[in-house]
Amino acid sequence: MTQRRTQGKMAALVKGVGCAVRPLLPVVQAWDVDARRWVRALRRSPVRVVLPGGQVVERKPGRGQQPRKAAPEASPQERQQQPLQVPSHPTPGSWEESGLRYDKAFPGDKRLSSVMTIVKSRPFREKKGKILLEGRRLIADALKAGAVPKTFFFSRLEYIKELPVDKLKSVSLIKVKFEDIKDWSDLVTPQGIMGIFAKPDYVKMTYPETQLHHSLPLLLICDNLRDPGNLGTILRSAAGAGCSKVLLTKGCVDVWEPKVLRAGMGAHFQVPIINNLEWEAIPNYLPTDTRVFVADNCGLYAQAQLSNKASNHGWVCDRRFLKFHKYEEEEEDDLETGAKKDWIPDLEVQSYDLDWTEAPAAVVIGGETHGVSLESLELAESTGGKRLLIPVVPGMDSLNSAMAASILLFEGKRQLRVREEHLSRGRSSH
Repeated sequence: MTQRRTQGKMAALVKGVGCAVRPLLPVVQAWDVDARRWVRALRRSPVRVVLPGGQVVERKPGRGQQPRKAAPEASPQERQQQPLQVPSHPTPGSWEESGLRYDKAFPGDKRLSSVMTIVKSRPFREKKGKILLEGRRLIADALKAGAVPKTFFFSRLEYIKELPVDKLKSVSLIKVKFEDIKDWSDLVTPQGIMGIFAKPDYVKMTYPETQLHHSLPLLLICDNLRDPGNLGTILRSAAGAGCSKVLLTKGCVDVWEPKVLRAGMGAHFQVPIINNLEWEAIPNYLPTDTRVFVADNCGLYAQAQLSNKASNHGWVCDRRFLKFHKYEEEEEDDLETGAKKDWIPDLEVQSYDLDWTEAPAAVVIGGETHGVSLESLELAESTGGKRLLIPVVPGMDSLNSAMAASILLFEGKRQLRVREEHLSRGRSSH
């Protein structure tokens, strides 16, 4: 009996607790409210429909609905009195109004990959006469100098809108994903735009007025330079020093190779560059009375010759002048027959900081592997030039080609400036 009373009390207690926990107001789920709102929005119908041509079509109200009163339209006099509201920023359609259109690459589009595969090869660049430029600054410099664009690949439309509109007419514009540009980019941080240009012709280029104003009677001849980074740095130094022209012989790396462009930092569009020249054609690009000087690449031998300790037997740094070994063999054959032939021109060695710019001067810079060529020494001898020595500490082999070129070019610039100051002082004294 006692057990039954206890069980009854427990059941009543549980029932009371359940009643206390039960909420007084019904709980409405959030998704249910949102769904009802969407249903109400779908049930609404527009009062008017404005067509693209500007026509307004009235919509008939449904059953049981009263037509809404439209706002009264302003009279022509009131329209004239109302001030015209002009947006503070240019309208987005201004770029499209110029007639420019672009294509959007869809998944599986092979246009970018097919172009990148062939344009990065030197045979294609030489055969088709096209080059690849990457980055907004380099592309802007090229357009300013008069380079002719053919195709632009870009990831964001604002990159194209930054470029001059008049330069983009008849240019193929293709919008691609940034990941696609990143896959083909040579930059550490891709800038989202690549351009295919016609290979520039230095005769048709328009170089900056400041560069032309500071141009000096100083030329640079690159002889068998094969390192892209060195060549790009040398071109940058040539533009900074104010060289009037840069000549590249056959055997040099392609001046429009992407790595050379990246190291040049826009120098390609600052100074005239003529590449792929035979040595026989070099004199045609030199001003009258130009003297050709060769950057000496055999430091210890040249220093010994400068101190009158070297015997005059025509030996030149055989480790660097590997291409001259065949001439040494020919000389040995001539010695056996009793006929000695001087196969290397006997050029006087001069320290680089002595005056050598009294006449228009051209400096020859050779590659680090093979040094300068025999043809460069012969050209220097025929023009009355010398070998310019940059002394280094004994035990050091030689300077980097780009470093040696920078030292010589800016030394020539210094000498020309000093001479101009002396001439100006002489004129003022008279």
